[in-house]
Amino acid sequence: MSFHALNRRTFLQTATAGAAATLFASKFSWAAGEHKIDKLGVQLYTVRDLMKDDFEGTIAKVAQVGYKEVEFAGYFGRTGQQVKAVLDKNGLTAPSTHVQYDELDEKFPSVIETSKEIGLQYVICPWIPEEQRKSPDIWKQASEKFNKCGEQCNKAGLKFGYHNHWFEFLPVNGKLPYDELLKMCDPKLVVMEMDLCWITAAGSDPVKYFKKYPGRFQLVHVKDIKKLPKVSEAGGQNFGDSLKELTSVGGGIIDWKRIFSSSDTAGIKHYIVEHDKPENPIENITASYQYLEKLRW
Repeated sequence: MSFHALNRRTFLQTATAGAAATLFASKFSWAAGEHKIDKLGVQLYTVRDLMKDDFEGTIAKVAQVGYKEVEFAGYFGRTGQQVKAVLDKNGLTAPSTHVQYDELDEKFPSVIETSKEIGLQYVICPWIPEEQRKSPDIWKQASEKFNKCGEQCNKAGLKFGYHNHWFEFLPVNGKLPYDELLKMCDPKLVVMEMDLCWITAAGSDPVKYFKKYPGRFQLVHVKDIKKLPKVSEAGGQNFGDSLKELTSVGGGIIDWKRIFSSSDTAGIKHYIVEHDKPENPIENITASYQYLEKLRW
């Protein structure tokens, strides 16, 4: 073998080893904290009081903070086309909306029509009223209703989902309602929008659910809590309305890096900031945005 051939082989071996080392370092670097949220969203329920007085101006302020997506919780008398125009004007998209439980029957075709006009991808039921949860077979009823809504949404090119509070993680007759929903809802028809704060407040672990039901959590609500509340029964939203424990994202006790490290397993596509009743809504969503925009895991 010539000296030139030997040098060539040595060079190629060195180059190959160097490339492998670079690739390994790149992968390790990603694992060490290079993953981030591409498009942050906000649930407009957070700024609902502002929207009552100034619908367009409030959405403009949300866009100015830096958010690229919004999730609706009512349109304040606007048509789907009017809502779409406001979004387009501010460079926003709306992947989802919240629709009340009593709108999932006769009113649902109209819900789908409006959702398509706006350009939504998901229609989400945000909760089941306390009075109806007193029914002994409510979770079976709800699952059947959700599956039917999912069928209608799929035919229209949309997806249907359910958003939890904390009561779904508290035992009812020895069973967790959230587990029952996951078992009875067809994963092809119903996705889950997991509220990461409420599951934490109930003492459960979102990562365990991500691992047990991979790919079923395409949307998550991101909000933080200063301390765990005393939650002992599946009652009304009294904790959620007192809100002294809630704070901007990053200002509480939730380990976001740990949770988001399982994002791929969970199937998360949309990260949606929310605070149920902030004292200063714009200030709150700004602080949450600034924290999450810099977060790496």
